[in-house]
Amino acid sequence: MVSLYPLVKNECIKLVKKRRLLVVLLILAAIIPMFTYAQMKVTQNNQKQFGTTDWRAEQRQKIVDYTRSIGSNRMPEEWKQWRRVEVKLAQYYLDKDVNPASPNGVTFTREFVKNAVGLFIPLMVMVVASDLVSGEHTSGTIKLLLTRPVRRWKVLMSKLITIMLSVSFIVLATGLLCYVISGVVFGYGGWDMPVFFGFQVSGTEVDFSNVRPVGQWLYLIMEFGLVWYSALIVGVMTLMFSVLVRSTAAGMGIMLAVLISGSILTNMVSSWETAKYLFMVNLKLTDYLSGALPPIKGMNLPFSLAVLTVWGIVSVLVSFTAFTKKDVLN
Repeated sequence: MVSLYPLVKNECIKLVKKRRLLVVLLILAAIIPMFTYAQMKVTQNNQKQFGTTDWRAEQRQKIVDYTRSIGSNRMPEEWKQWRRVEVKLAQYYLDKDVNPASPNGVTFTREFVKNAVGLFIPLMVMVVASDLVSGEHTSGTIKLLLTRPVRRWKVLMSKLITIMLSVSFIVLATGLLCYVISGVVFGYGGWDMPVFFGFQVSGTEVDFSNVRPVGQWLYLIMEFGLVWYSALIVGVMTLMFSVLVRSTAAGMGIMLAVLISGSILTNMVSSWETAKYLFMVNLKLTDYLSGALPPIKGMNLPFSLAVLTVWGIVSVLVSFTAFTKKDVLN
């Protein structure tokens, strides 16, 4: 019987030959400089607006602007709720005399990954994982693969392990390129800068009792761990669609529609409580570290982790059941 190692090695070789990972690296190398330049312009504009590089002036102005907008009758209530939370967080950072977005390579990496976890990184994972099974049907290699003395569950398990390795590569490559590219502009310091986490948001109230500072390096590790888990669930679900739908284009279309709809729903479902059980609404796990207002009342980090875990387990069970029972030779 064939062990898993040569199967995983074969899958990784095929993945490299398809140059999907190279495409991901090229996309990152093109996108990150754009965001770095945009962040540099924001910093310059803030300096012109406030006439100083003091971050406190920016935070005070943010509090004033948000407080004024909360009194507007034209603003939706859920936006007012979000701004009330942001005002309290800004005041907290002022009281602690800590710049929450000090311009450096580490901070840029932290903010980029935080904003990319909801859509950008899942799309990169989808590009890599979408044809791991459906591509075998398209090329006809599935018949050759199954003529070997290999159990079907081992074949699919090797593809699942390949997805885990690919997700790890994509997340690490994103962080490394962010740091290297942005560091040219903002510098490579900031590892020991204190970052506060542990905010508990309930409605418009923010509980600061469990808030504590940690080094930015430790915060970055926690953030990347959450990003990796979100991306892994997306990869597992992409594998499921690759098993169920033999067309790579159809599988990519389904996942693309699901991810984009999730990005839209996150900003619109505050009054639809049952939507919190959808996996795409729970992808932005990093928001819980920074104290951002959850999209739906009652959501927190353990809840979102549990929801994503259930979706991941169900996807794995469906994938293995369908792959081992389905007549893949026709």
